[in-house]
Amino acid sequence: MGLLARIRKEWFIIGIVVAIGCARLEPSVGVKGGPLRPEITVSYIAVSAIFLNSGLSLKTEELASALLHVRLHLFVQSFTLVFFPACIWLLVHILELTSMNQWLLRGLQTVGCMPPPVSSAVILTKAVGGNEAAAIFNSAFGSFLGIVVTPLLLLLFLGSSSAVPFSSIFSQLFMTVVVPLLIGQVLRRWLKEWLERARPPFGAVSSAVLLLIIYSTFCESFSRPDTHIDHLSLLLLCFIVFSVQLSFMLLTFVISTRPASGFSPADTVAIIFCATHKSLTLGIPMLKIVFAGDENLSLVCVYVCVCVCVYCQVFPC
Repeated sequence: MGLLARIRKEWFIIGIVVAIGCARLEPSVGVKGGPLRPEITVSYIAVSAIFLNSGLSLKTEELASALLHVRLHLFVQSFTLVFFPACIWLLVHILELTSMNQWLLRGLQTVGCMPPPVSSAVILTKAVGGNEAAAIFNSAFGSFLGIVVTPLLLLLFLGSSSAVPFSSIFSQLFMTVVVPLLIGQVLRRWLKEWLERARPPFGAVSSAVLLLIIYSTFCESFSRPDTHIDHLSLLLLCFIVFSVQLSFMLLTFVISTRPASGFSPADTVAIIFCATHKSLTLGIPMLKIVFAGDENLSLVCVYVCVCVCVYCQVFPC
């Protein structure tokens, strides 16, 4: 693979590095009250844009064909939104007995609470001949379910040190997540033929907007002189993410290939990709809303971003 082709393929990872570098050079641009006005452009416009884009891209009209495969859907959703975060919670409590950075552990728990990806699991399932209809259903349904479940999991496992009351948190979630998502679905019904013909780059658009959110978050982080990132902890985090992801993929493979499971080989492929993958695009905006005003939010995002960077390099999505 040539250099340009490699850059095109890994542009989002490169974009994260560039965004962090720019934030380090001139953090005053992206802080609250700065020229970028992140309290408006990021907290409301960028987050709403991501979920409007998700609403436009979710092919809910294709879900009927996979709706009756209840056993598979129940396994995937319970694994990714119940078993996965619960196991990470247990792992975090064990690691708390060590001298490991506590914010690293919060970042790890945050990754575990994130919803499944909107499109990457479908792409990977289709590429290796898996059950594409099941992947579409679980990606779409998991994204909708994650709007409610992910904030609750974050509050349950991490608590809320934000000064923002719960009513305000869920009010902002509704206005910037649920409403744009529903508007996107309504617009999709009117624009379906054009969308199928033009095939807009929904994933690239959401990722580009996400870079703005990451940039703003790191501007806030670097604007505080007391910010310190433990590089040894970051390296350790990379190893933990690799080990956890590989373990969960092997676990879903073993469970879904047992004769008593009733799953076909194509189902197994869909289960592996849908049950073990997490969405940075949907997760980070929710994280910023739930922990609005938390001065340590930036450090959590540092670890989340590193987790997902490693995850994308080892298990492309």
